[in-house]
Amino acid sequence: MHRRKFCQATLLAGGALALSPWLRAAGAEVHATTIDGKELNIAAGAVDDLAAGLRGPLLLPGNAAYDEARQVLNPTIDKHPALIVQPSGVADVMRAVQFAQDHRLSTAIKCGGHSASGKGTVNGGLQIDLSRFRHVRVDPGERIAYVSGGSLLGAMDHEALAHGLVTTAGTVSHTGVGGLATGGGFGRLGRKFGLTLDNIRAVEVVSADGRVRRASAEEYPELYWGVRGGGSNFGVVTGFEFQLYPMKREVLLGNFIYPYARLKDALEFYAEFAPNAPDELQTDLIYGFPPGNDQGFVFFQNVYCGKESEGRKVLKQYAKLGKPIKETLAMTDYEVLQRSSDWDAPRSTAAYLKGGFISELPQALIDAIVDGMEPGAGRSTQMIFQQAGGAIARVPTDATAFPHRYAEFNMMATIGWKPDQPGDEHKQWIKSYWRQLQPHTRGFYTVEADDDNASEWDRNYQGNFARMVEVKRRYDPDNIFRLNANVSPS
Repeated sequence: MHRRKFCQATLLAGGALALSPWLRAAGAEVHATTIDGKELNIAAGAVDDLAAGLRGPLLLPGNAAYDEARQVLNPTIDKHPALIVQPSGVADVMRAVQFAQDHRLSTAIKCGGHSASGKGTVNGGLQIDLSRFRHVRVDPGERIAYVSGGSLLGAMDHEALAHGLVTTAGTVSHTGVGGLATGGGFGRLGRKFGLTLDNIRAVEVVSADGRVRRASAEEYPELYWGVRGGGSNFGVVTGFEFQLYPMKREVLLGNFIYPYARLKDALEFYAEFAPNAPDELQTDLIYGFPPGNDQGFVFFQNVYCGKESEGRKVLKQYAKLGKPIKETLAMTDYEVLQRSSDWDAPRSTAAYLKGGFISELPQALIDAIVDGMEPGAGRSTQMIFQQAGGAIARVPTDATAFPHRYAEFNMMATIGWKPDQPGDEHKQWIKSYWRQLQPHTRGFYTVEADDDNASEWDRNYQGNFARMVEVKRRYDPDNIFRLNANVSPS
């Protein structure tokens, strides 16, 4: 065979193999469910047209990659989208959203898959899986990070730190930027630099009409306002511009572990110490029982991003609690620290979470926490306090859609068990425990909320809700994007 013809044939064959995951579906109808709950058969020609207009894959049930793509990290979530689009760029997202609009399909947006309640996938609708749409570029002169919609936090940390720059970016490196940044964004630097969403300079959004818009304080300001706290209510965020700040790569890490018997003392210390800490210090508290262990633990993690000598002076206050079982007090590479909470097998544990914001930690709440917590067979139970305040609290309540500037802590009760075990008993236990604590809360973090909170979305957005409804009516009047802390346009 002539060399040129041989190469052409080889390339064509290779292309067919690369395209085969969605070409196998050609000629087949797709069974779906509309946003109204009606059954729908999408014609084969419409599906083929969608596939032909994409650079990234279109996955259908039965395709080799479908089952992996539909999964989120919580193994208790088992949903089956009618179609999955894995965009390679903004044009693919635009086409996918227009397809969802044309066929009235609920649309799930998956980035890192961390949504505990499984908001990144859907039964019978369209899932947009952004895992192929990841890129981070840093402009060190302007101190801006340009981040594609499917990127993970670890990539943003890595690229920014190469230039001695940072921004608040969660606590687990494989978290998706999109879900965290549009819902809030707590992290180890939040008290110094604000929430992740406080550092969004601009976003690129594909709204329900399939159009892409760049929204900032100057362009589409209402969309810019709503995206910062409204999650995916208004569309798919395909790009972010984040403000970055100079910071030395090493921070002071202070980890202190105490016996569970000191829990009440630890909470009373935390209630006094944390609200008065400097902005440079993030101090979080975790306590509970690992699976099969009734001894329990109390764990403080402190991260100080200022001068080492000043940080060590602040952390000397832990001497009031006495000698810990284990102590780590050392300068630590921030990027390494950001990976320290990652887990290698994220689907190995089923989990359920209840959470809420508190503005103080009064004695009545401390007593309820201590009296109600207990170990249990086949489960791990934990309480987590993530500190807020500082720069987070100094942003006006109506400056973004996120209204919870009063919060001193995000308080979370979590339970975990093996995925092959029934989970109803474990869920009921944590819900019962949470009922004793919930009266002390005011609002909750929408990133962590589940369908139990659906009747509270409007109250949770508080004074910002009416404005959010107006933004929703403008950019998603049919509520295609409803798999979130949903704002109904009607």
